[in-house]
Amino acid sequence: MGREREGEMKEEEKEIKEVEELSVIDGELIEASVNKEIIESEVEGEVSTKSKNEIAFPKSETQNTRPINSKYYLQYVFLPLIFLTVTLLGGMRIGIEANEFIFLKPALICLVFGVVLIVLFFRANLIRLDGWFSEDFSTLKNIANGAVIFSLFAASTQVFNSLIPEQGLPFWIIAFCFFWTLWNNLFAEFDTRRLLQSLGGLFGLAFVVKYLVLANIVTDEKGSWITRIWENPTQEFITYILDIPRFSSATGYIQFFTLIFFLIGLFLIKPKVDSE
Repeated sequence: MGREREGEMKEEEKEIKEVEELSVIDGELIEASVNKEIIESEVEGEVSTKSKNEIAFPKSETQNTRPINSKYYLQYVFLPLIFLTVTLLGGMRIGIEANEFIFLKPALICLVFGVVLIVLFFRANLIRLDGWFSEDFSTLKNIANGAVIFSLFAASTQVFNSLIPEQGLPFWIIAFCFFWTLWNNLFAEFDTRRLLQSLGGLFGLAFVVKYLVLANIVTDEKGSWITRIWENPTQEFITYILDIPRFSSATGYIQFFTLIFFLIGLFLIKPKVDSE
């Protein structure tokens, strides 16, 4: 047993001497070049490879910025143009005598309705206040977002100017109906879809009443009032009692597209803007 013990100790001493005699190599680590990068897909289990050229030369910045630029064009160019078009066409009327263009300013009640409608947009999360205005945004971006919201307010005001009769008893009746509906909506639970459906039905009904019902009651014949009374006394009497102004039938076509443009703008607007 003693001899075996001594033999093991001698072998261990030999191994230690061999390790000490090994030369130490000083140097720096060099990264090996990789020709292909292997990416394993966790979902499909497929293996896709990227060549060295694809790693060395990534996609150009132009391709990456195209979606962002298209979003900005839609949000800050195309969308305000839609609302400004609605603002312009909402006050336009076509005269019956010489087919001249007549621009009517909105009544004060239309401005009130426009403010209430903007409040409804915020309550239904069609527009989120913290998504359009934030301290993290630059001053220029906050100003641009404010300009878009202001164009929406101007378009909303002109839509009410388009749908409410200009004067007379129908003006007060339809204005009261709008007031009652909007006031009730302020205290109702709305999501974005229900709000758009409610506004679409409300605006569609008002358009039918003004440009299909009342426009057919009011006579649009030219000539003196004596001639119109002689030819159609009942229609002339209703026109006089209701005190509805006479416009060309082309006005209804213009206001129809005005309402369509406004609904398209509401469909395209986003609850929050991108943070890029």
